[in-house]
Amino acid sequence: MSLAAAIRPRRRVLPGFGLSLGVTVAYCALIILLPLAALTWKAASLGLTDFVAIAFNRRALAAYRVTVGGAAVAALFNAAFGLLLAWVLVRYRFPGRRLIDALVDVPFALPTSVAGIALTALFVKNGWFGGPLAELGIRVAFTPLGIMVAMAFTSLPFVVRTVQPVIEDLDRDIEDAAETLGAGGGRIFCRVILPVIAPALLAGVSLAFARCLGEFGAVIFIAGNQPMHTEIAALLTFIRLEEYDYQGAAAVAAVMLATAFVILAATNALQSWQLRYTSRS
Repeated sequence: MSLAAAIRPRRRVLPGFGLSLGVTVAYCALIILLPLAALTWKAASLGLTDFVAIAFNRRALAAYRVTVGGAAVAALFNAAFGLLLAWVLVRYRFPGRRLIDALVDVPFALPTSVAGIALTALFVKNGWFGGPLAELGIRVAFTPLGIMVAMAFTSLPFVVRTVQPVIEDLDRDIEDAAETLGAGGGRIFCRVILPVIAPALLAGVSLAFARCLGEFGAVIFIAGNQPMHTEIAALLTFIRLEEYDYQGAAAVAAVMLATAFVILAATNALQSWQLRYTSRS
């Protein structure tokens, strides 16, 4: 290498990196940090005693229980079904595969209110799915089960699209080697495949759970919105806003924001530990 080449300034991958970084940080501050700071400030203006009284009254606790419980069930369902769907889309070739792959992104493109209306029409007692289920004694629309169905529908793409690229990059030679050594299908999945895809699966499930916590449009149409039974936290926040109780709405929203933040922080910590453990082993 010549001296001129050695002292020549290295070209950056992104020209104007400093300017690009500044614009990005400023944009994130305006779009994300500023609204969150305003919400936190509004909730903090209540004082600790009033905040606890408003954010943890009987109706609010019931709304948290319905929201978190439904989100947990929907996320666990999507962890299993989303992983299975991603596996089928990657490992198998069949007619209609591209159509199913495109349909996975429908919850991203479809307005959530439209999804809620469609799910309600399908799962009411005289609907296509609700009718046969009603004959079996299973009610979906206007029950907590309907909330879980709506949450699972809107959050499924987060799991599939997070796990799918990892499955595509899996080295099949390792699976073949394990099979040659006498390992069965279940053992290969648990000992070879699952440790590799676990961080991505955990990330997808946590994102799906966070999406379920904040879901509104798809849920309110199918939930029935009965206080203490099928009322979610997002709807309670909306009701407080309609009553011009901005501090009450901020208090409920702040609790849900803190819950989502704790879940995502714990998930990131667990992912980091999983990656370090996998690299060591």
